[in-house]
Amino acid sequence: MKGELNLFQATMLRWRAMHPYNAVHAVAIDPALTPERLDDAIGRTLEHWGLTGLVLDRRRGRYEYRGGPATVRLARVPGAAMLETLEGEVEYQLNMPFSDDGAIDPFRFFHVTGRDGAMLGLAYDHFIAGGDCILALLHAIVDACRGVPPGPAPLLYPPTQRALYRANWRHALTGIGRVPALVKSARRTVRPRYRDARDGHNGYRLFELPLDLSRRLLAAHKAWSVTVNDVLMALLLLAVDPLVPGRHGAARRRVQLAVASIMNLRAQYGAQDRPTFGQFLGSLRVAHPVPGDATLQALARDVNAETQLVKRDKVFLQTLLAMGYVKRVWPMLDERQRASFYAKTYPINAGISALNVDALWPRANDGAPTPVYIRGVPTGPLTPLVVAFTTVKDKLYAGVSYRTTAYSRDDIDLFWTGLVRRLDTLP
Repeated sequence: MKGELNLFQATMLRWRAMHPYNAVHAVAIDPALTPERLDDAIGRTLEHWGLTGLVLDRRRGRYEYRGGPATVRLARVPGAAMLETLEGEVEYQLNMPFSDDGAIDPFRFFHVTGRDGAMLGLAYDHFIAGGDCILALLHAIVDACRGVPPGPAPLLYPPTQRALYRANWRHALTGIGRVPALVKSARRTVRPRYRDARDGHNGYRLFELPLDLSRRLLAAHKAWSVTVNDVLMALLLLAVDPLVPGRHGAARRRVQLAVASIMNLRAQYGAQDRPTFGQFLGSLRVAHPVPGDATLQALARDVNAETQLVKRDKVFLQTLLAMGYVKRVWPMLDERQRASFYAKTYPINAGISALNVDALWPRANDGAPTPVYIRGVPTGPLTPLVVAFTTVKDKLYAGVSYRTTAYSRDDIDLFWTGLVRRLDTLP
């Protein structure tokens, strides 16, 4: 078979054996588009890109797109208010499994309509691609609906981490020396709590950050000389703190909170020069004691110090090496041990996945405005809460996925209220 799964893809397949590990994207489209036109545009684009006839061999860690006609089953999802209807559909799609092995279709398209517009949604088996690739695919489908000629088909079989480690072997060796510090940090981090760790069901809430607060956030990151992602991670630490009761009480061994952020490593793989469809994800983790009087500015600068170190010394290679280690340990664990493995050995209290649609959408466009774009990402066994922050026209949308065995809908409302309150204090 033509393609080999990389370490992150193989990890996702282990996670999806416990509970579906899907992601969902949705883009605003012309309400006048009929389902038939959408079916045709989807089918033509998938065939042109070569994304049909996928065969997965999990045991050997291989996959191949064998081509052939696209089979499109566009689900119709009518409702009154479009975004409210979309919220329920994203939660449904996050928890619906795809085929496990062999000949599989990793895409499910749906069409949400309401009195205030329409959206084309795509749920996908997350191991096949990162969010930037799915955005490019939906962009191509929207262009096909408008009659725009298709661009060149992307490459479908990107290199695995071998080339990454060959090019960065010194950083990889240095990363091994940081393992003791990572273990120490993990031991000092508050573990996520689950009523039943084997229950992987994801709830989902969709929030919009008011435009004035979105602009304050963008202004703050420039004034503080940190990245937007640093501010978002700091916000996450502050907002998740109230969901961890008793953390500021008597002296405790576990005093830190930890948040993680997805990283796009496309450039590190050398895949930035030609469109390539695949998975180029890595992650970084930041742990912090988050004292009760912590300000967003101070915390963002602390986070920035950590993330700059990760980028400079390529500490994300250490995380990928850890995935290789878990691959060898996993067969020795039973179902219950697998479900609680990450909470015990690598605790993360919340995570973020950020996507700037403003930066990505116009690349192959003819000047059309950036459409509303919504995402939902899976929590998996790694963390009980993940926020998909999506920037559209300088406005921030937040899709909050959460393990219902850890948090309730009211907890997520409390989380979001706290996050907004922190931003509302900014000048």
